[in-house]
Amino acid sequence: MEEGGTGSRVLVIGGGVIGLCTAYYALRSGKRVVVLERGGPGGDNCSAENAGMVVPSHFVPLAAPGMISLGLRWMLNPQSPFAVRLRADRGLLRWAFLFWRHANRGHVAASRELLRDLNLRSRELFVELAGDPEFGLVERGLVRLCAGAKAFDQEAHLAEAAAELGLEAEVCDANRLAELDPDVDMAAAGGVWFKQDCHLDPTRFLAGLRRRIADLGGEIRYNSSVDGFAREGGAIVAAKVIERDSVRGGERDDAGGRGDRFDVRADQLVIAGGAWSPELAHGLGLTLPMAAGKGYSMTLPDPVQLPRLCSILTEARVAVTPMAGRLRFAGTMEIGGNDLSINERRITGIVKSIPRYFPRFEAGHFEGLDRWAGLRPCSPDGLPYLGPAPAAGNNVFVATGHSMMGLSLAPVTGHLMAGLLCGNQPEIAIAKLAPHRFQKGSVNKS
Repeated sequence: MEEGGTGSRVLVIGGGVIGLCTAYYALRSGKRVVVLERGGPGGDNCSAENAGMVVPSHFVPLAAPGMISLGLRWMLNPQSPFAVRLRADRGLLRWAFLFWRHANRGHVAASRELLRDLNLRSRELFVELAGDPEFGLVERGLVRLCAGAKAFDQEAHLAEAAAELGLEAEVCDANRLAELDPDVDMAAAGGVWFKQDCHLDPTRFLAGLRRRIADLGGEIRYNSSVDGFAREGGAIVAAKVIERDSVRGGERDDAGGRGDRFDVRADQLVIAGGAWSPELAHGLGLTLPMAAGKGYSMTLPDPVQLPRLCSILTEARVAVTPMAGRLRFAGTMEIGGNDLSINERRITGIVKSIPRYFPRFEAGHFEGLDRWAGLRPCSPDGLPYLGPAPAAGNNVFVATGHSMMGLSLAPVTGHLMAGLLCGNQPEIAIAKLAPHRFQKGSVNKS
C-alpha cells in the first residue's frame, strides 16, 4: 500500500528523543509529521533508560586530550568504564583515525562555546516544556564527585574553564557537599557543583512528548524499518518501509518476523536514527562516520539513601540520578557495533565503583535488578550531525551523533531542525555540525 497526502509533510526516521523533539517542534511550526521507529514504544534506542541529565556542564566534546591514552590504559581491564571492541571494519578504523585527529586542545577550544550555547538554549527549552508538570524537570544542578585529590584538582580546573564561559560552577570540599545534599552519605574528597544542570526521568519525558505529538496531529509508527528510498530528480519522495506486525500477516522481513512493505511519502526527510543513522545515510549516498557507544544502566526502586542532586562519579564515569523515589546508575562507553547484549563484567565495574563515593550502598543492593543497554551515536569529533544534507537530496536533513548529550540537546536540536525545515536561518551558528563535514571533497571536511 502507499500513503500520501497534500501539504508539507515531514518524515522523521527515528523515534528516540531526538526524533520526537524534531517531530514536536516541526508540528508546532505547522508541518505534518510522520515518525518511523524501528522498535516498539520502549524501542532499542538509548533514550528511555539513560541518566536523564540536562548538562550545560558538558562543554568538552568526547574527542578531547587524554581520551586516547586513558582508553588505552583501560582497555585491558574488563570492568573499566571504557572499551573498544576491535574488529576488521573500515568504518570503525576511519572513525578511530578521525577521533585521534580531533582529540586535542585546539578542537576543544573551537567547540566549547558552541556546546555551551546549544546546551544552555536546550535548557531554556526544557524549562519551557516543564511548565507542564508531566515532564518533571528538577533544577538543582549536578555535582561531579571526586574520590581522590587528583580528580578533584582536575575538576577544579574544569570549573575555571566553565567560569570563563559564563557557566555557574562552585568548587566544593567535603563539608560543602554535605550541605548541598544532606540526604546521602558521601566519601568524596570534593567535587564541583554545576548549578545550571538539571535532571528528569527520560521515560516520563518521552511519554509526554508522544502525547503532545499525538495532540498536534502527528503520527508515530512503531516496528517500522526503512529498507530504501524513492527519488525523483534531486529529492527523496518516499521511504520504503517494512512494518512488522504479528497480528496482520504479510511477507516475512529480514529479521524473521512478519511484515507489510509499503511506501511512506514525504516532502522532507529527517534522519534521526541514532546509532543506525549511518546505514540510512549510506542508502542516500551520504557518509556519516559513527561509532555506537554502548552504555548500561540499573535503577534501584527503593534505594538505601536517595540523593537530592544528580551526580557523576568522576573517576568511575558513572552517572547517578534520583527519579521520583528511585535511583538510577548509568555508565560505561563500549565502542563497537550495534550490539545490545549485556556484558556483566561492565555491570560489575559500575557496581563496584559506587561504594567508593556512597558508602551506604552495597553490591547486594543491585542483585536481581534489570540491566539495560543502549547505544549512543558517537561522531568522531564529539559534535552532533545537524543540518541539511544536500549530498543525499535537496530535501534531506540529519539530526544524530549526539554521543552522551542526546537527551540534553534534544529540545534545541528539534527546535533548530524545525526552523531549518521551514527555511529559516538557525538562531545558533551550526556550520561546524554539517552532516557532510567528513564527506570526501567537502569544503567543511574536518
